[in-house]
Amino acid sequence: MAITADAPESRVRGGGVRPSPPVRPRRRGIGWAQRLEIVVLAGPAILIFLAFVILPVLMAAYYGFYRWKGFGVPTDFVGLDNYRTILRDGSFRAALGHNGLVVVLSLVLQGPIGLALALLLNRKLRGQSLIRVLIFVPYVIAEVIAGTGWSLLLQSDGAVNGILRSAGLGGLAQDWLANPALALGTLMAILTWKYIGFAVILFLAGLQNIPEELTEAAAMDGASWWQTQRSITLPLLGPTIRIWGFLSIIGALQLFDLVYIIWGQYVAATAGTSTMATYMVTEGRNAGNFGYGNAVAVVLFLVSMLIALVYQRFVLRRDTEGALTGGQ
Repeated sequence: MAITADAPESRVRGGGVRPSPPVRPRRRGIGWAQRLEIVVLAGPAILIFLAFVILPVLMAAYYGFYRWKGFGVPTDFVGLDNYRTILRDGSFRAALGHNGLVVVLSLVLQGPIGLALALLLNRKLRGQSLIRVLIFVPYVIAEVIAGTGWSLLLQSDGAVNGILRSAGLGGLAQDWLANPALALGTLMAILTWKYIGFAVILFLAGLQNIPEELTEAAAMDGASWWQTQRSITLPLLGPTIRIWGFLSIIGALQLFDLVYIIWGQYVAATAGTSTMATYMVTEGRNAGNFGYGNAVAVVLFLVSMLIALVYQRFVLRRDTEGALTGGQ
């Protein structure tokens, strides 16, 4: 092989010519126009986030070190006493346990039911649109309306027990709200009815992004419907399921509205349905000890943030890494 005179000597190795390494384009810096555009577009959102998220958290942490009645400048500094009281209070530990049970049961109940309904509604089905609307309607109903309605239906002399007695099933009539053995199950039934529509809609949106060519190819290869769902649909739906799980966990940790409306501030603790949020309101605002309530809010924030970080680190890591692209 002839070597031309203009070929660099360093490229000649073993009688051959080594190709020159690719020239990477130099990264151009962001100009002032682009920086101004970022400030104008992102600035208001950042200011709102700082004003309504970061600042309240910092103020809650500040007031949590005081015994404060909710007005005036706090002066009765108690240090970490509020936090020690929280950790030693059996009522708070019980509320934390109830939140944990709601988290687990929400994932166990709403996930499989929502996935099954989404797979069913993703097929051609008569009355499909009507069924989707009926499933999603409870989610858009305000918590106040839903909680008030269920509190009336589930009273000892409410409509549910009335229907059971009318059907000759009076032995099944129960005190669904005040009985500690039934109250948590009642809460989970209401939460599943209320939020299953969100899971179904989210899963349906994920199913729409799965190419039909994959399922058609699997069918041509002789795979059954169940094999297709297990080997193709569920793996491709994994990111959507993991995002739903994250939102479900955070929502269960911050559960307040339905519990407070249906059970009230005192019945929730005795019935075994209290949560960290209801404990915060009961022992903080309603007791006139706003410093203690702020300390509970800080603990709730830390618990939620810790679980969110752990979930993102071990569950959402593959999704976040797949979404990031490095410079070439």
